[in-house]
Amino acid sequence: MTLAPPLQIGLLVFPDFTQLDLTGPVQVFSSLPDAHVHLIWKRIEPVRSDGPVVLTPTTTFADCPQLDVICVPGGYGTDGLLEDGEVLDFLRRQSAGARYVTSVCTGSLVLGAAGLLKGYRAATHWSAREALPWFGAILSTERVCIDRNRVTGGGVTAGIDFALTLVAMMVDRPTAEAIQLRLEYNPAPPFQSGSPDTAPAAVVAAMEAKMAPARARRLEAVRRAAGA
Repeated sequence: MTLAPPLQIGLLVFPDFTQLDLTGPVQVFSSLPDAHVHLIWKRIEPVRSDGPVVLTPTTTFADCPQLDVICVPGGYGTDGLLEDGEVLDFLRRQSAGARYVTSVCTGSLVLGAAGLLKGYRAATHWSAREALPWFGAILSTERVCIDRNRVTGGGVTAGIDFALTLVAMMVDRPTAEAIQLRLEYNPAPPFQSGSPDTAPAAVVAAMEAKMAPARARRLEAVRRAAGA
């Protein structure tokens, strides 16, 4: 009997990534008994998130094996990746042999900049929805969007849903359900303000005002990356 090789799952680490975009899926994927989970960056050196968390990559672009799953998390640091040829080339090379090309939050914009979402439905953080079509993607507002082998999650906390969904696709539903139980992932949010569709209008307005400068910078970077 020939045993299947371990799954190779890689997630990009980069300056100013949002740690929950990364660590939510990592917690799920690392619960798989037959999986090697890689944290990938250009160099093996500490990388600071957009908060106090600092992570050290486990492998470099040069040393990374061919992945079954390539995942790009989000965060304000994605703006700088949109025109980073080294990052985009790495994603293109890996996607050519990967079973699944994936993202969480604004990581989908980086996949778009690499030309990997043209003609695909894709999700992103609600504050970046206007940016995805610039890369030829078809905007989805689903929490987890599946289009062929592209699997993209919405903002931040959707990363856990995304990872559980992908485990069910790669392995089976009972395995995904067992991981969900192990993590006691049983959301019961104290407020219904997790989406602009359900949050109070005043909260949405305040958050949009706070985010406006960053959104403008992001859209300018998207336009440049898209060649507009």
